[in-house]
Amino acid sequence: MLPLAWLYAGVMAVRNWLYDKGLKKSAVHPVPIISLGNLRVGGTGKTPHVAWLIARLQEQGETPAILSRGYGRETKGFVLAGPAATAATIGDEPLQYYHDFRGAVPVAVAENRNLGIRSLLAAHPELSVVVLDDAFQHRRVRPSFSILLTEQQRPFYEDHVLPAGRLRESRGGARRADAVIVTKCEATLTEEHRRAITRQVRRYARPGAPVLFSMYHYLAPVPLGRQAVPTGKDAILLTGIAQPGPLRAELEAGGYRITHHAAFPDHHAFTAAELAAVAGQLQAGQSVFTTRKDAMRLLEPPLREQVAALPIFYIPIEVGFLAGGDAHLLQLLNPLIQPTAVV
Repeated sequence: MLPLAWLYAGVMAVRNWLYDKGLKKSAVHPVPIISLGNLRVGGTGKTPHVAWLIARLQEQGETPAILSRGYGRETKGFVLAGPAATAATIGDEPLQYYHDFRGAVPVAVAENRNLGIRSLLAAHPELSVVVLDDAFQHRRVRPSFSILLTEQQRPFYEDHVLPAGRLRESRGGARRADAVIVTKCEATLTEEHRRAITRQVRRYARPGAPVLFSMYHYLAPVPLGRQAVPTGKDAILLTGIAQPGPLRAELEAGGYRITHHAAFPDHHAFTAAELAAVAGQLQAGQSVFTTRKDAMRLLEPPLREQVAALPIFYIPIEVGFLAGGDAHLLQLLNPLIQPTAVV
């Protein structure tokens, strides 16, 4: 696959060169634009990091909004989330943002991010910052600050461009990042290991770009169905995400024995038959665990009654930073936002 990967990388390199030289234009907008994305296809933890960033911006007194492409939705164009929004109309991740922030943060989707930003500002002129979800390769918008995410276990500097690997563009794309966050880190990650990872990242990132480290905090299970709390330690795992391994490892570390893992591709639209098959695997005292993002699709009207009858729970995730990385990132962002903000 390497010859095809070289061809694809060459096409992407020409595209990026055209933008870098100004031969293709990147639009600038009247409010700060913060972009989060990755070089690798899927699974680097964008969703919880966007949520973390939005919460911190709110604490700073900002009025943020989230703009996503809305992958997996059945609609086209600009759509602003509202009470009637579903995963089919805006996508599972934007729907999660809308519910997690209880509608207090404008969430929109648009393939054309420039149109999306203009439409958001027209609908919400009070906005002070827009966060672009999964937009590292979206060069038509010039971000005020660009954050690149890469997993500790699957770093971009050990990967190859599609189809030989999972990179959307060459490793050199990391030069566009204003900060790099190494995600899903082990809690026991040593300072020596962090330095080794930082050296590898800086082979490709621009000089001076900080390399930060984050980890997941898994919270108590939240019921979706008929049962208030999990009972026995045998469980079934139901996922439709790119990287379910860390969740499974967390459950097993917590004493659960996963007797069956119904693993589906990222953004999978679950069917009644698939849910019935999972229910058929259940034994007395077992629970079904899933993710917050999967819960958005499982609670859609066609499946809601089936889910209500099951002992099914999602596991919330929060992002935490190692070695003061959160304060460092906020210091970097502070010049972009209101001068009255205090870190």
